[in-house]
Amino acid sequence: MTETLINAAILIPCLIIAIVFHEVAHGWTALALGDPTAQEQRRLSLNPIRHVDPVGTLLVPGALALMGGPIFGWAKPVPVQQRRLKNPRYGMMLVAAAGPATNIILGIIGAIIFGLAFPSLTGLSDGTFNYVLQAFQFFIIINIFLALFNLLPIPPFDGSHIVQGLLPRSMAGQYAKLQQMGMFLLIALIAATWAFPQAGIIENTVGVPVEWLYDKFLRLSLAIAGVQAPAVT
Repeated sequence: MTETLINAAILIPCLIIAIVFHEVAHGWTALALGDPTAQEQRRLSLNPIRHVDPVGTLLVPGALALMGGPIFGWAKPVPVQQRRLKNPRYGMMLVAAAGPATNIILGIIGAIIFGLAFPSLTGLSDGTFNYVLQAFQFFIIINIFLALFNLLPIPPFDGSHIVQGLLPRSMAGQYAKLQQMGMFLLIALIAATWAFPQAGIIENTVGVPVEWLYDKFLRLSLAIAGVQAPAVT
């Protein structure tokens, strides 16, 4: 139980940072492209209280972590009114892409900081070093996973808005109707993941690029730290 609580104490702050920056990036990009809705509703703040959804940010990822499942969550979506954007179609694509792009940048920053801090961390006790290492691993993996998971072309994920902008207008209108079913599709995806664990739905889709990108970030950390990366077999 103590180990579980420690893991939760490390994981939850990492998840909150990743989600809050993700949502604020949507809002700031929308503002830059002509939609001040998020600013008007005071959602361009890094204050977690303005963005945290008790269920999506705390309860769901916490439960998934305790049950050993894939960890993901969500915050209260930053409001964006597509019609207020200077270019509604392509502007919405950029707004959607801003969240995942921010998470990738956060992952890179985490990898760089870990690489720079690594020489001083080696002087810590084994237990403390392991917890610090785990914190950096959680932070990097959560940001990578959140970015790639949100790029899935399934409403209400960011990837669906990007796909919608790329489709011909006639098809985009039909695709947009799926947004109304977004929450049901999300619940169905979570249910399918748990009901058919042998199918490896997450592992065989998002899991593969997440592992690949995490390996690249880890190698970046080791290069900065001056540590020889293990050979790929």
